[in-house]
Amino acid sequence: MPPQPDPALPESVAPTSVAAEPDAQPQPAACRVGLTAIFLAFAKIGLTAFGGGIGGWMLRDFVQIKHWIDEADFLNGLALSQSFPGTNVVNLSIWIGNRLRGTLGAVAAVAGLVGPSLVAAVAILAVFDLFTDFKMTHQVLAGIGAAAIGLSLQMGITAARRSAKSIFSVVMMALVFVAVFVFRLPLPLVVAIAAPVSIAVAYRQKQEG
Repeated sequence: MPPQPDPALPESVAPTSVAAEPDAQPQPAACRVGLTAIFLAFAKIGLTAFGGGIGGWMLRDFVQIKHWIDEADFLNGLALSQSFPGTNVVNLSIWIGNRLRGTLGAVAAVAGLVGPSLVAAVAILAVFDLFTDFKMTHQVLAGIGAAAIGLSLQMGITAARRSAKSIFSVVMMALVFVAVFVFRLPLPLVVAIAAPVSIAVAYRQKQEG
């Protein structure tokens, strides 16, 4: 005998299988990030990422701390930023800003990354000659450079670990590394050859899968 609804309950609240309302789903981080927050976050990176390694700072800040974008999305942007002409970190900031708030987000990201750091760099260079004779100045810069290299290594290892999903991916990474760092082939030439091959293989694997 099928179960009967509880007579003590009104029909409107009788147990039913109700799908979750769309509004009940958590909103993505991109919907909650304002343009001012994007500008200030990139300005902070531009002003504090001494010695390079800005990509590593972005990975740490936007993915691991703020959780504005996920790691896979960041690595996709990193790959594209290195394939497009121009400065990698500027291309990456355009990608992240666009993912967060579209075109205005991209503009806010680039303005925050470049504007304040440019003003600070001009001001620092104006007085840098006064400190070049101090040994501590060079030690501080060397320490900052080492930290930046560490962040770059972290980003490189993370990208390699996430990208090594097949034997082909591992072989392609090794071939590109040898071509650029051992044989010192021009990067545009390597990208022009490796990118179409990788895209074709990935497309074929997706079709077969």
